[in-house]
Amino acid sequence: MQQINNLFSFNGLEGQPTILMSIAAMALAAVLSLIITKVYISTFTGERYSQAFVHTIIMMSVVVSVVMNVVSGNAGVAFGLFAVFSLIRFRSAVTNAKDIAYIFFGLCVGMTAGLFQFELAIVLTVFASLIFYLLFKFDYGKGKDTQILKVTVPENLNHEDLFEDILRELTDFHQLRQVETTNLGTMILYTFAIRSKVNTKDQVLLDAIRERNANLKVSLSYL
Repeated sequence: MQQINNLFSFNGLEGQPTILMSIAAMALAAVLSLIITKVYISTFTGERYSQAFVHTIIMMSVVVSVVMNVVSGNAGVAFGLFAVFSLIRFRSAVTNAKDIAYIFFGLCVGMTAGLFQFELAIVLTVFASLIFYLLFKFDYGKGKDTQILKVTVPENLNHEDLFEDILRELTDFHQLRQVETTNLGTMILYTFAIRSKVNTKDQVLLDAIRERNANLKVSLSYL
């Protein structure tokens, strides 16, 4: 039990934290979480980020800094609060792994500030923000999403491996998903699931396909 109590105690801090110290922890958590959200906005690569999500990171960081003040030195209160928090659910699921990382980032900064480890909170924010920015700047681990390629072919040009060499050259992965007849059976519609190579432009792929299918309709969509 003593070890559990030590987990929620302030190392090197005598007595109970004052209200000024708690305010300083909340203020620092708010400032550092603003830096976190600024990095998040600058490195966001989707269509549109959620303003509510940005606000959530800031509020969670501030609130957690207060929670760490409350649970300090009292394991019973800590487990009680954790039980209450376990009932909280997000109204919308977080599906982006990077968003989950930013939530955890904000929580860690709030916890560190709440334990009055101000220097560590600042170092954590600066170092982790730099890592996030460098990963974005250098586009580390870049890859292409799976795409759906639909190609219409005249019935008289149809044969099984008509596009095999093109797809092998320009994609990292391709798989035939569906074959169907269209236009009263005079046309064949092929549906492929593909993943283009990083240096393959969509227009290059489409032009290569059009040279084989008599310049009929070709569509490329992203999942």
